[in-house]
Amino acid sequence: MVLSTIVAAGFNNLLIFLSIEVFKAWEQAWFRNSLPYVITPIFILTFILTFLLLTRRMVKDIIRLEQGLQIISEGNLNYRVPVNRQDELGRVASNINHMTEQLKQQIAKERELEQSKMDMITGISHDLRTPLTSIIGYIELLKSESFQDKAEYDRFIQNTYNKATHLKKLLDDLFEYTRLNAVNTQLDLKTVDLCQLLEQLLFEFEPLAQEHGIRIEKKLGDAPIMVSLDSDKIARAIDNLLMNALKYSFKPGTIHVRMSVQHNHVTIDVENKGMPLTIEQKNRLFDRFYKVDYSRNSEGIQSGSGLGLSIARNIAELHQGTLTLKHTRNIFIFQLSLPSNIQ
Repeated sequence: MVLSTIVAAGFNNLLIFLSIEVFKAWEQAWFRNSLPYVITPIFILTFILTFLLLTRRMVKDIIRLEQGLQIISEGNLNYRVPVNRQDELGRVASNINHMTEQLKQQIAKERELEQSKMDMITGISHDLRTPLTSIIGYIELLKSESFQDKAEYDRFIQNTYNKATHLKKLLDDLFEYTRLNAVNTQLDLKTVDLCQLLEQLLFEFEPLAQEHGIRIEKKLGDAPIMVSLDSDKIARAIDNLLMNALKYSFKPGTIHVRMSVQHNHVTIDVENKGMPLTIEQKNRLFDRFYKVDYSRNSEGIQSGSGLGLSIARNIAELHQGTLTLKHTRNIFIFQLSLPSNIQ
């Protein structure tokens, strides 16, 4: 606007100068009388033309922004507004593109979350239906007294109990996973001897391992390792790793359990040998409800909910630690790393 004013004023002054000096128009009375009525329209017209000429590119860019916003508002989140300027309009265009990208990512996350919820419902329905159907079937057999002798009756009762226990385990896993993913999850941190805790877990686990032809080899060290952690949750994570190794180990076989202190972290390794995984299976192993039972034979051990490894990783992350898998051919090493805070 300032530049247009200067140009219009300069053009008017030039016209007056030419009229007076070159054409001697000042000597004409009509010129002197009409000058105030002519000079103002010329000034306004010159100002408007100059202003439109100077702002033409800016107006085109504003129209382009408006058209881009219209396209984006219609749902085309892949469209990006051209950024041809380095001034305020250029920054507006960049912010529009950034906003569109953020909106696209947010919608993708919401769709992924919705799909995840659907997968969760499908997984829960499938996992709960199988043992529940078996329980109903055995109860119907017992109600109709469709058993031949006391031995078969006892077998029906035992199978019903096993299926009910399996169903409870699935529900416990689901409840634990939901609780760990809650926003307000709190850890009950206490200073415990991690070495002693692991020794106790292995002592309780060893009879089950021997029952399935698995030998436990441990290398934990003798010195106490005092760490601030939630002992119940860490025990749950370690138990999940041991059960996973038991299910998918070659039988007879060996599970190696090692614990070491390195820098500011305590590392627990659970190693076993089993059927190799594909790259896709390895990448999805920690996904909730993901199972690879079709290629990894659990040999009689009831399959879980597909939440065990996911729960273990969540527990590790709640303690600012990590849970990773090292997989080479048929060797699996699950490595649980926790901040030591050794006292």
